[in-house]
Amino acid sequence: MTHPMTIIAAASSVCMAAIDNAASATGDARLGSPAMVFVGVTTGHSTSMRMWPAWTRILGIEGAQLVGVDLPLGAPPDAYRQVVAAILDDPQVRGALITSHKIALLDATRDLFTGLGDDARLTGEVSCIVKRNGLLYGDATDPLTSGKAMNQFIPPDHWQRTGADVLCLGAGGSAAAITLNMLRRPPSEQPRRLIVVDVEPGRLAHVRALVEMVGESALPVEYVHHTTPDQNDALLADLPAGSLVINATGMGKDRPGSPLMAHARFPAEGIVWELNYRGALDFLHQAMAQATLRQLTVADGWEYFLIGWAEIVGRVFDVPITRAAFAQLAEAAEKVRG
Repeated sequence: MTHPMTIIAAASSVCMAAIDNAASATGDARLGSPAMVFVGVTTGHSTSMRMWPAWTRILGIEGAQLVGVDLPLGAPPDAYRQVVAAILDDPQVRGALITSHKIALLDATRDLFTGLGDDARLTGEVSCIVKRNGLLYGDATDPLTSGKAMNQFIPPDHWQRTGADVLCLGAGGSAAAITLNMLRRPPSEQPRRLIVVDVEPGRLAHVRALVEMVGESALPVEYVHHTTPDQNDALLADLPAGSLVINATGMGKDRPGSPLMAHARFPAEGIVWELNYRGALDFLHQAMAQATLRQLTVADGWEYFLIGWAEIVGRVFDVPITRAAFAQLAEAAEKVRG
């Protein structure tokens, strides 16, 4: 039986790093062990590779491998097809987690899937691939996991008690997932309004289209095209106390800076969510500097990252992620956090 690392690496020349990634992550060169593929850009640098051995022990899947496949952003469709075909063909590969290529991968491989979840069809992306009886099923898990992450730091009665807003800076995939989650909540668990801001009109149009496809909701959504941080500061100044401010721009990780000016003031008793958990994290540091004076609740993207990974690993290997199990997974991940 051909080892999954060999198949994935041979699938495309841009996937050759999969062999080194899997070996360094697991220290296990045994043939025939179950595997989950991790499709990203620089998977070898991900915290997931360091936490994987402990996670497999906690979940009772010890020996399962995490096979990192690195694809450049904007990879040709054939590269995605070869990777997904390899996942389909190798009996030891149980599924996959996709990070930066969720839309491009599904665009190139939709015909290879037997079924897609409702959110995968709605958003046009897949973050999770599960293989059952030799057939592939894809889904977009971020609308679910973003809600689970927000529940960690937003009290259940917060919106009803404060009547506050949400300002989401950025309109990419994470912002779309958060928007979908908020639209689906009962009115008592929704903010007064959701404001989505981006520098690219096309991304705002994508979020608007998703909102329209969801249909009627009690939550008003506003779309704002801003090109400079000082414009965002003006929106921030008008937010009522208790509002949630989200950095979904990628700034502070993928590119330098913050979507806000240095002197921007967060709403009193507000909640600040930095979706990044590594990098310069300028936005997070701005919020932390005001946390005491403005009585802010500040969260980074670490919990979101862990919840997202746990959800997909549980689906791929068909193991339940109980509250107790997640606590153990989080503790193990914290020990190797960079």
